[in-house]
Amino acid sequence: MALPMTVAQLINILYSVVDRMYLGRLPGHLALTGLGLCLPIISILMGFANLCGMGGSPLCSIHRGRGEEEEAERIMGNSFALLLLFGVGLTALCLLFRRPILYLFGASDATFPYANGYLTIYLLGTLFVMISLGMNPFINAQGFSRMGMVTVAVGAVVNIVLDPIFIFVLDMGVRGAALATVISQGCSAAWVLRFLTGQRALLRLKLSAMRLHPDRVRRILTLGTSGFVMSMTNSLVQVLCNATLQSCGGDLYVGVMTVVNSIREVISMPVQGITNGCQPVLGYNYGAGEYERVRRGIRFTTVLTMGYSLVVWGVVMAIPGLLIRIFNNESDLLAAGIPAMRIYFAVFFCMSFQFIGQSVFVALGRSKQAIFFSLLRKAFIVAPLTLLLPVIGFGVNGVFLAEPISNVVGGLACLLTMYVMVYRSLGRTEV
Repeated sequence: MALPMTVAQLINILYSVVDRMYLGRLPGHLALTGLGLCLPIISILMGFANLCGMGGSPLCSIHRGRGEEEEAERIMGNSFALLLLFGVGLTALCLLFRRPILYLFGASDATFPYANGYLTIYLLGTLFVMISLGMNPFINAQGFSRMGMVTVAVGAVVNIVLDPIFIFVLDMGVRGAALATVISQGCSAAWVLRFLTGQRALLRLKLSAMRLHPDRVRRILTLGTSGFVMSMTNSLVQVLCNATLQSCGGDLYVGVMTVVNSIREVISMPVQGITNGCQPVLGYNYGAGEYERVRRGIRFTTVLTMGYSLVVWGVVMAIPGLLIRIFNNESDLLAAGIPAMRIYFAVFFCMSFQFIGQSVFVALGRSKQAIFFSLLRKAFIVAPLTLLLPVIGFGVNGVFLAEPISNVVGGLACLLTMYVMVYRSLGRTEV
């Protein structure tokens, strides 16, 4: 389960990262910075998709483990209906208020045209994002992790092919990048629906299962809230970082943060793929009462995630300049970006603690703990430090320093709590 889902996560991030790589080749860094201002809004949209997808799919796994196939289908149908409702509402809301939102999120008069051009087109494909991102976990929850990987790959390949055509050949710039993304997400959404309504699916998407039931909706949203909160707090932190950097360092440092976030997304995707891949396995075996298998799954996930995190941490600290050049070659951005990278990723390996603990809580339906630790690291540690550290003398470096502090404090707290509350207690239950 972990390997194809890890590959799928890596492919999925190509949607936005490829856009940034191409836009970074345009003269100056304003186009790249403008796209970076849209990332908090994109994170919010993804948060609503995860609210339904990552809330419903673990419940599906648990009910499948109990042999309750019909209830699992109803969970999937209700999740799909919620995705449609959120998609339509968010499209209208964001299109209506996009100008004040972008200026609030750190846009300047120079970067607003780029951010507005990208966001306006991207929002028209919100429904595609909801379906492709929110329903793909239900393919993985049925054990078809390779098919889930193909779902993401279809859209990523389309995006990679269309991006240079729209951006450079047709000279559409940021609008071309957004249009390529919308079309590619539409292809992924069509693939997801084709599979979930076809003969191969163990659980099929049926119209009769889409009728919303209050208790079912509550369970889906409660369990999905941790992933939703994580996306929302990520968005909050991005907004605070962009706004603080705009006031302390200007558009250049907003561009640096865009590059740093892009690199973080790429190198952390395998961690998310591994931890997301463990959730259907842990949830299924937990529902079936196989608690020792759950413990083995937790051990495997921890060792694999920590091993990867240590390796990639060493690479980032050794060659930060080379990684920045993937997105932009300008000397001023490199000069500002290299020290910022070394601060931001100083203890990157500790970030995996949060993902491990969080994924176990979600897989076993422990929504309260999952929500608390989603809030702890970003909302209660990173956000206040992002505002405080620049004021007390750290300047722009304080914005980048908030992340490693949160990785140590929040990550360790989440992992140790999971060990005490879940891992040890499952061992006593098995005995």
